[in-house]
Amino acid sequence: MLQHMEVCRWLYNELLRTIRENPSLRRTDTQRLIVELKKENPELKEVYSKVLQMVNHQLWNNLTVLKALKKNGHKVGGLRYKTSPNSWKSLNYNQSGFKLDEEKKRLHLSKIGEVPIKLHRRIKGTVNGVIIKRTKTGKWYATFQVEEEPEPLPKTGRAVGIDLGVANFVVDSDGNAFENPLFLEKSLEKIKKIQRRLSRKQKGSKNWEKERVKLAKAYEKLANQRRDFLHKLALYYVRNYDVIVVEKLKAKNMVENGHKNLNRHLLDSSLGAFIRILSDKAERAGRRVVFVEPAYTSRTCSRCGFVVEKLPLSERIFRCPKCGLVMDRDLNASLNILRKGLDEGLGRPGLPVEGRPLPRVVSYEAVVTGQVFLMKQEAPPERTG
Repeated sequence: MLQHMEVCRWLYNELLRTIRENPSLRRTDTQRLIVELKKENPELKEVYSKVLQMVNHQLWNNLTVLKALKKNGHKVGGLRYKTSPNSWKSLNYNQSGFKLDEEKKRLHLSKIGEVPIKLHRRIKGTVNGVIIKRTKTGKWYATFQVEEEPEPLPKTGRAVGIDLGVANFVVDSDGNAFENPLFLEKSLEKIKKIQRRLSRKQKGSKNWEKERVKLAKAYEKLANQRRDFLHKLALYYVRNYDVIVVEKLKAKNMVENGHKNLNRHLLDSSLGAFIRILSDKAERAGRRVVFVEPAYTSRTCSRCGFVVEKLPLSERIFRCPKCGLVMDRDLNASLNILRKGLDEGLGRPGLPVEGRPLPRVVSYEAVVTGQVFLMKQEAPPERTG
């Protein structure tokens, strides 16, 4: 597999070089070029043809993304060659060239052979492809691309508005505040120590490689912790609500406009990743995610609609000078977010009453261990007046 990845890296660089020399080439031209390159480099024949075709596919996808970024005003350079021997880390078997034996826990890959695997769950649906990936820690994963029919969840008759932030990861209109785990903050000191030790080693030496693997494992653990939390929290909302209303957040602008520590906390929170995971789970479960504009959601009184002139980020309590409402600013914002979503043609079922001024804080450990799925979900009373 390592040899095949090295061949794919060479092919990627060769196709990129050809495109730079002749910018008028199209995707189909470079696809046909692979056949000619096989005559010059016999090693290409040792790799399954579909895998080589997907190298070309990835190259053109990268070019398309760069073009779109430039069009949107981002300052990006040209596509780079993959010069490092370990810079190509995947083999994409699209539609054919593989065979999975779930009973024997074996995966047969064309031109490679039979590979023993640890299958962590039964695969449902039709397998259309498999991607073999090697991580920076040296672990190997097979990701199966499966086509299956979505399984809608039973209707709950409930809607919720959620306000995403840093002080709490999520505060919703039902009065729940899910604690922000900030995994990076908890592991930052350990990562810094490993980085300092790595910087003192001679690059390429055995001791340098040992420290590099330790650093990669620390970042891998951090990414796994964060991903696990995001998936479980998204699953909680998908299971318990038919309609989930969220703000159209622009994380890039939030990071650019924030302070150094705030920027790190925002990036650690991965708010954009949570929205993508939530939308994906909701679509498969037959739920609906509604996006509303974030303007004035924090500064608007959820009781009377009065908009205060200023509400600095350091001020965590919303106080309405008109009706006297005193409430946590994020809880107040979540009620406004829900109201905006319901006002946009969704009707007004289950609009919650004001409730208590402060939300009920739920620890991130409760999310990770699955305790949030046991939380009682009683239908909120209808708002009167």
